Amino acid sequence: MGINNKINQGYLYFLTLTVIDWVDVFTRPVYKHIIVDALKHCQQIKGLEIYAWCLMSNHLHFIAGVKEDNEFTLSDILRDFKKITNKKIIEKINTETESRKKWMLNQFEFAGRYNPKIKDYKFWQDGNEAKEIHTPEFCSKRSTISI
Repeated sequence: MGINNKINQGYLYFLTLTVIDWVDVFTRPVYKHIIVDALKHCQQIKGLEIYAWCLMSNHLHFIAGVKEDNEFTLSDILRDFKKITNKKIIEKINTETESRKKWMLNQFEFAGRYNPKIKDYKFWQDGNEAKEIHTPEFCSKRSTISI
């Protein structure tokens, strides 16, 4: 994550997580449910505080933070969220009847091919487009896109 997107503890952030090549994955309910379940898990187990969110066909917007005394940082939670959703969505693509299965898996496999950290498939783009929320005006500008 670049310096412009550094996440500091104790602040709220407007975050955007985007699927590789903007593939429209979240047009199917089965994949949407994976995202919702993972967000709930992060709230219940890791202390993620979500104030607003909007799942689009190929990306997720949300306003979130964690308390300063939380065991997990927001960066840790986002890393874990991306890792688990990557794994579960790829598993579902492989097991569900999916007309775009071959094409989607090819996109995700190619995206991770030359990254030694990626074992098989890369589902999410790097970064979180984290924008620290400083003022109520910032938040109200962003609220027009969601919820």
